[in-house]
Amino acid sequence: MRQHVADMHDYCTIEAAMAVVGGKWKLAILNHLFDGTRRFGELGRALPGITQRMLTRQLRELEADGLVHRTVHPEVPPKVEYSVTAIGQSLRPIAAQLQEWGVQYRRHVDSGQGA
Repeated sequence: MRQHVADMHDYCTIEAAMAVVGGKWKLAILNHLFDGTRRFGELGRALPGITQRMLTRQLRELEADGLVHRTVHPEVPPKVEYSVTAIGQSLRPIAAQLQEWGVQYRRHVDSGQGA
């Protein structure tokens, strides 16, 4: 279990940010939610390498950290939708910059200059 962000020292701001958005899937999930509200199945199809269990876990963590809002519609079967909160939206420019950096890095590696 990870340390709660509120319990981290003030000088650990990068560590706090990475605790919230770090890992393989969280920014990818947010990137899909930046375009609008999505259902669980839509997110699963948009991220073909993720398991249902991992998607559930990551969405729960994003919700617990206040970046994602979960809406359950009282229907049969239940309809659950996910959207980005205001604080989650504040990550949009950072995610866009990381995406652009990823493009540049792949070009660098593909050119034989990197790893």
